[in-house]
Amino acid sequence: MKEEIVIAGFGGQGVLSMGKILAYSGLMEDKEVTWMPSYGPEQRGGTANVTVIVSDERISSPILNMYDTAVVLNQQSLDKFEKMVKPGGVLIYDSYGINTPPTRTDIKIYRIEATEATIEINNSKAFNMIVLGAYLKVKPIVTIENVLKGLKKTLPERHWHLIPMNEEALKKGATLIKE
Repeated sequence: MKEEIVIAGFGGQGVLSMGKILAYSGLMEDKEVTWMPSYGPEQRGGTANVTVIVSDERISSPILNMYDTAVVLNQQSLDKFEKMVKPGGVLIYDSYGINTPPTRTDIKIYRIEATEATIEINNSKAFNMIVLGAYLKVKPIVTIENVLKGLKKTLPERHWHLIPMNEEALKKGATLIKE
């Protein structure tokens, strides 16, 4: 098994954290992983993306031109990464802020209304966990248990009380994804 993923959106959406948690989750399952972030100098509002590879075998290079899965959270990212999904691959997008939806017919396209879900549960900080839960429903490359371990590894101890809320957000995301 080898999964090459790009997660892209605006800074502040938890894109890099989502990738880091996914990478740590892979480590918890004794998989080979890479995590390669890319972002502008802005902390919030600028574009950010992260490439994550999770594999049962050694990874030769973290640099990719094509992806098995793209998770895109804004129009800019959709415009850039839709064409970079391998034929037969998966594209997952948050419908909020997408003016021109994806059009490819040689990939599986899934929509999630993660922004609306954060409004519904009154917690915008759960956005990235809702999206990650949706991704893992489509591509269960790691277990939720190991995602929670990865979350504990990436969160400072003072925020560990948020782990149950994040677990609920992961489960909610899994129920929201639509092809």
